[in-house]
Amino acid sequence: MVSKADRGLSGLAGEGNQASDLVSARRTLGIQIESMHMLAAALDGPLGRAIMEAVATIRAARGRVIISGIGKSGHIGRKIAATMASTGTPAYFVHPSEASHGDLGMVTADDAVIALSWSGESSELASILAYTRRFRVPLIAVTWNAASTLGKAADIVLELPKVQEACPHGLAPTSSTMLQLAIGDVLAIALLESRGFTAQDFKVFHPGGKLGASLKHVRDVMHQGAAVPLAPLGTSMKEAILLMNQRGFGCLGVLSEDGRLAGIVTDGDLRRHIADDLLVRSVDEVMTRRPKTIRPDALLATAIEMLNAASITALLVVDDERPVGIVHMHDLLRIGVA
Repeated sequence: MVSKADRGLSGLAGEGNQASDLVSARRTLGIQIESMHMLAAALDGPLGRAIMEAVATIRAARGRVIISGIGKSGHIGRKIAATMASTGTPAYFVHPSEASHGDLGMVTADDAVIALSWSGESSELASILAYTRRFRVPLIAVTWNAASTLGKAADIVLELPKVQEACPHGLAPTSSTMLQLAIGDVLAIALLESRGFTAQDFKVFHPGGKLGASLKHVRDVMHQGAAVPLAPLGTSMKEAILLMNQRGFGCLGVLSEDGRLAGIVTDGDLRRHIADDLLVRSVDEVMTRRPKTIRPDALLATAIEMLNAASITALLVVDDERPVGIVHMHDLLRIGVA
């Protein structure tokens, strides 16, 4: 039988373990944050120049970027390859052990190779190193040790600062793999920007899921024609409220004589004027002037950001100051953007 005292001590022990876990979490993050500061500082030295050279080399390659590494470096390499491929730099991962059993045929003289090894002494990379040297394939090394076998063989060395691993034994790759991943992102984004890779290019490689949906245009989902709640200046609020209820968007666009958007009446406007003889007034007196609008060629990601930032549920779509549609939060929820 467990006594109340024992249960109390057990509870205290659990609380102590939780506190210890939080201390560990803070220590881990502190070490990794310091590692990132060291990496950022290294950009002011040889690493920065090597990154510029690596970007230029990859951009000049007529083929693809081949990324290789073993162990945890291999896992990071796969992520870097995926990031590059999705941002306009054709890339794929070649496992170093498989390379010596036929996969070297995936590497051509038009490619560029990025090899990751924290120590620079991973024996599994030997066949890839030899192959790149034999066929003059540009080799970019990512390691902390430029004097290593990998570093000496490479055309370009991205020498990372030798950082403390977050593992208390200094054994589990933690801070080191984080720096490798960060350098991969640095290269991918620098290549993206140098090539002028746009959101529309991004859409080509990400047609599915929430991300693909957010890269659609407003015109793809907006309501048009008679569905758009619009009324001219001078419309009575009684008529305006009836029209708002019929359309069901919780707002009404107000048009000037030349068809331009003059303002908007929202549910919020109705609440603010409910005690001011609302029904005998005109939309001119109640509407919000200069409402938030969006263009039909804007991305849905932009629409959801505007809706969330302003805490509103609908945006009138305007082209050349004239309303052409309306997009509602429910539309974005329906297709999985919001």
